[in-house]
Amino acid sequence: MQESDQSSLTVKNPAEPISAQPERRNAKVWLLLLAVLLTLGLSLFIGRYPRPFWMPPELLWQDDLALKLVLNLRLPRIISAFLLGASLSSAGMVMQMLFRNPLVEPGFLGVSQGAAFGAALSIVFLSSNQLGIAANATLFAFIGLLLTYFLARYLRYGGWVLRLVLAGIAVSALFSSGVGVLKYLADPTDQLQEIVFWLLGGLWSITWKDLAFIAGPVLVGLMVIYLMRWRLNLLSLNDETAFSLGVSVGRERAFLLTAAVMVTAAVVSVAGIVGWVGLIIPHIARRISGANAAQAVPTAIFLGGIFGVLSDNIARTVMAGEIPLGILTSLFGAAIFAGLMVTYNLKVKQ
Repeated sequence: MQESDQSSLTVKNPAEPISAQPERRNAKVWLLLLAVLLTLGLSLFIGRYPRPFWMPPELLWQDDLALKLVLNLRLPRIISAFLLGASLSSAGMVMQMLFRNPLVEPGFLGVSQGAAFGAALSIVFLSSNQLGIAANATLFAFIGLLLTYFLARYLRYGGWVLRLVLAGIAVSALFSSGVGVLKYLADPTDQLQEIVFWLLGGLWSITWKDLAFIAGPVLVGLMVIYLMRWRLNLLSLNDETAFSLGVSVGRERAFLLTAAVMVTAAVVSVAGIVGWVGLIIPHIARRISGANAAQAVPTAIFLGGIFGVLSDNIARTVMAGEIPLGILTSLFGAAIFAGLMVTYNLKVKQ
């Protein structure tokens, strides 16, 4: 009996101390941070001016137009793309662990479709001003969350997680039909085109003012998720086990969900619907750093930010006319997700 107990405590490499494993995971996080800084720095010189794909760095102090282009257009856009990817990926990580379901993502609770309905409503009936659209989209994103929550409370089928899933599907379908009605009522010469482009997702109109609008809620939400990442491990257990370990399940779950929805609503309000980021990046993060949320959450934040910046670089560089960011993330996301499933199946077969 003692031999079996001792064998269960051994590691793959007996010569390596157990304490070296966390150090190796921390080293991966620091490498990702270095990759983030390199990606952000190089992205400043990627674009179509003065020629496609690359701008020589020395042009910044030789050409006033190049300097203004970098400071007023590229820099706020690159920062916004990083915050977009980091927000969606961290929100996806939170939701996948809280609901113990690897296939959920930030649009899961009616948040994305609520934001889409709010933006379309603003374009058709209220104001086409960018900040007006963003504010209305944020408002309806939270309305979508509240509708999902209260509907789940009144359902009488299954446990709380299942009720929340069903309520989220119903609320998303409700807002999707509302967007369809608004598209039918929109003026086809300008309003309909604006709604369609917003739904496709993109950062082509981002400014420092838009970045200032989303920076506060995004940074606060990311900080909450980062500081509470230790609790995610406990909240991913069943409710009885988590409660027996001293976790206030309902309160802490609501706190983390609010932070995840807040960052999602903020970035979706200015970027439109950008899919697949919150689904695939958490899976890649767990492949790199393991299932422990202490390392997986910062890994997901950094990876999501890199993915957002690289996707936006391709969107604004490859063609003379900009490719909608949502199309690229869906294309890359579907391919990556298929690759993850194939490699997972291969490992299972072995």
